[in-house]
Amino acid sequence: MHISLGPLLYCWQKQQVTDFYQQVAASQIPLVYLGEAVCSRRRELKWGDYLELAQMLKQAGKEVVISTLALIEAPSEYTELKRQVDNGEFIVEANDMAAVYLANEHKLPFVCGASINNYNRASLDILQRFGMQRFVMPVELSKAWLSQVIHQKPPFEVEVLGHGYLPLAHSARCFTARHKQLTKDHCETVCREYSKGLLAQTQEQQPLLRLNGIQTQSASCLDLRSEIATMVKMGVDVFRVSPSSFDCITIANNLVDAINTFENARDFSIGSDVNLETTQCNGYWFGEAGLAVHATP
Repeated sequence: MHISLGPLLYCWQKQQVTDFYQQVAASQIPLVYLGEAVCSRRRELKWGDYLELAQMLKQAGKEVVISTLALIEAPSEYTELKRQVDNGEFIVEANDMAAVYLANEHKLPFVCGASINNYNRASLDILQRFGMQRFVMPVELSKAWLSQVIHQKPPFEVEVLGHGYLPLAHSARCFTARHKQLTKDHCETVCREYSKGLLAQTQEQQPLLRLNGIQTQSASCLDLRSEIATMVKMGVDVFRVSPSSFDCITIANNLVDAINTFENARDFSIGSDVNLETTQCNGYWFGEAGLAVHATP
């Protein structure tokens, strides 16, 4: 099993993003997803900036995948998507079927992201014939579902989001702009003010959701690190950490060390690595409500 670092889903300042990926380049993380996957109005980094970061990470020995938007809404976004898919060097994570279509049209391999609704083996086999090399399981599905789908080793890799805020939905509307009484067309990129999204609570002031522009996330942080040994036995190839801070680099790095120990000594433990988020969840993996916390031995 490998550890991956998913795309940065928040709108950070350009220098902060550059500093982040310089630290990633110096880490042991072998697989890095890079690119704007939420909103095209976030223009802190241009396509050329992402290519420069991708080259830096590649030179540091990382496998780099370019992540694409999960919701294509305008012709300009489709034009940008064409540039990303046909970049000539890096494969893409297709987070919308438009990216799947373009990759198949150009006969290029791709990773199928979790935002594409794949709920059975038949659809995965079709995507594999289109060029899919890796499949990222939709976050609302369970290990029981995954076990049935891959009970016979598939001709593609399997990746599971194992740590980070769950991306639950995307909308044509921007909830962060609405909160600031701004329209989406004149949003002033206010999501820059919320480095981990805007926390939404119930009337009882219980954390419920996290608003990240047009994306809705879980308020709680998914943590499936204790399930890594189970995932290895099931045949999962990649465990993804979705970054929300620089500390996530440390989490991913520690998991790389733990995986190496597990593979050599067959004794996996996440040790004393601290949980950086106070509110955890793991319910979907166990077939329960997503915000539930299922106790594991």
